[in-house]
Amino acid sequence: MRKGIVLKLFILTVALCMLILATIFIGQTIFFKQYYANRKVNDIQTNIDSFEKGYLNSSDSIEAIQKLEQDFYRDNNTWITTLDRYGNLKHAEDFKLEVKLDQLSQKGFGKANITVPLYNLIGIEEIENETLPSFSGVQVSVYGISRESIFVPANLYKGNLSWSNKILDKKINEMNMQLKGEKKSAAESPSIGFRGMVTNIQLPDGKGQSNPIYKNTLFLDSIKEFQKDLLLSGDKDINKALRTIDYEKNDIKYKLLIKPIKEKDGSLTYIFAMASLQPVDEAVQMVKDYYVYIIAFVLVLTLLASFYYSKQIAKPLLRINDTTKKIANLDFTERILITSKDEIGDLSNNINILSNTLHTHIEQLEQDIEKERKLENTRKEFISGVSHELKTPLSIMKSCISILKDGVAEHKKEYYFQAMEKEVDKMDMLILDMLELAKFESGTYKMQMDTFHIDEIIEHICGQLSLEIEKKQFHVYKHISPAQVVANQHRIEQVIVNFITNAIRYTPEKEDIIISTIDEQNRIKVCIENKGAHIEEEQLDKIWDRFYRIDTARQRSKGGTGLGLAISKNILKLHGVEYGVNNTEDGVLFFFYLDKKV
Repeated sequence: MRKGIVLKLFILTVALCMLILATIFIGQTIFFKQYYANRKVNDIQTNIDSFEKGYLNSSDSIEAIQKLEQDFYRDNNTWITTLDRYGNLKHAEDFKLEVKLDQLSQKGFGKANITVPLYNLIGIEEIENETLPSFSGVQVSVYGISRESIFVPANLYKGNLSWSNKILDKKINEMNMQLKGEKKSAAESPSIGFRGMVTNIQLPDGKGQSNPIYKNTLFLDSIKEFQKDLLLSGDKDINKALRTIDYEKNDIKYKLLIKPIKEKDGSLTYIFAMASLQPVDEAVQMVKDYYVYIIAFVLVLTLLASFYYSKQIAKPLLRINDTTKKIANLDFTERILITSKDEIGDLSNNINILSNTLHTHIEQLEQDIEKERKLENTRKEFISGVSHELKTPLSIMKSCISILKDGVAEHKKEYYFQAMEKEVDKMDMLILDMLELAKFESGTYKMQMDTFHIDEIIEHICGQLSLEIEKKQFHVYKHISPAQVVANQHRIEQVIVNFITNAIRYTPEKEDIIISTIDEQNRIKVCIENKGAHIEEEQLDKIWDRFYRIDTARQRSKGGTGLGLAISKNILKLHGVEYGVNNTEDGVLFFFYLDKKV
């Protein structure tokens, strides 16, 4: 075990732990608070879009809207409500006064009756404490801001009792002082006042299900601030897309999110939300208090981790040792996992490369040996088969030549010449078949595909072989359906001729030969069945071999070169189709498949 590697691992572990600790410290003290605020605002903005859809689909149902607001608060810990175009709470009809104006006020105001919302002037706790006197039939004086049919109160007086919207009242007083300093007329004041008698008072039931916003003084104050700016500041951007405003109250920071939307009737509504940033301040402070414990814990963890990894550094060496032992025993399945770029990593990589190279070369050597062994066996079988096949015709020709040379049976001279000619034809056919088989087995022959009707080919071949069929008095049954296939026509004809000729050769006289095609989904199955003796099960796979005959004596009386089925097998393999032979109930069935033309 090298000291350099252990030292490097120790330094790396300590540096990594210190880096993590420094990252946590910097992130918590500098970036986390801002990240939390931005993340929360982004999440709330996304959820406001969902709230907007739910609000527009609520069909002005107060219960549905209040449920949306409560669900939003529960899911986001953020207060939310909707305001009309003048900043008044929408769907808050349970906390108001209805006042009938006196004649003078009616002339100045242009109305006989007006509604005064009370949540801007008085807190709901005064109702709960039963300090609100009965106002019905009482004369009151009110002044505030009037916009079209909406009145926003700034002050309400009844004798010595007065309630005030301090935020709006302060702003109005400032504007009045400014007008006075500029020596402008009182008619230019933004406020308006009137007198009248309270005809009706609507108060929320403190014991029942009232709007929870009435109890949230902080949220109402932020709404009043927005309403003041909306009515008096002249801010041109206030009606634009979603805005985020920083708001601070009692040394606690908040985020106000205001989004103007269009109602179905075209009227303007504001979605108003307020999120507190106090939880992140508490979380950051809590983390700072625990930094001492975190630093101590990290230092202990660093020492333990460094000690552990210095011990674990020997593990790659042990894996290398185990792997090299397996390579020595010609087991190349094991690979060394490279986890570093130091000396051990280089060594592991070199051993893996050496293992792959040895494995590749040994596999190639084994394949070459196996190929050579198969080639040698094929060569021996081929020489043996050719020797056997040529021995008989050569013997016959030698006998005929001896008879003719000795002058014996001069009257049969023509007969012996015909016999020798027949054997020469067989040898010629044998050589042609051997050359064709060698061509197919070379691996370089490319099969050219045609499109043709298989039923026409079968009918044509049966016509060509009709003399041989009639000679043995066979009963040929054809069940052929018209079908167009994709294959090499000449070679498929050769396969069908070989199969039918084979059936003719091994079928007893006056028996049946059945030729059929079966139409499947994407292919055609061609079947040639001959009645007669079965083929032994252990010989079914061997009949495709060159020079193999079912009769063990390898008699030539039935003709053929013994290469027909071997050639057919190679043709079908080059087509990439399925083929085979099966014993049927009373005969043998040869079959192969061809692809249909799409």
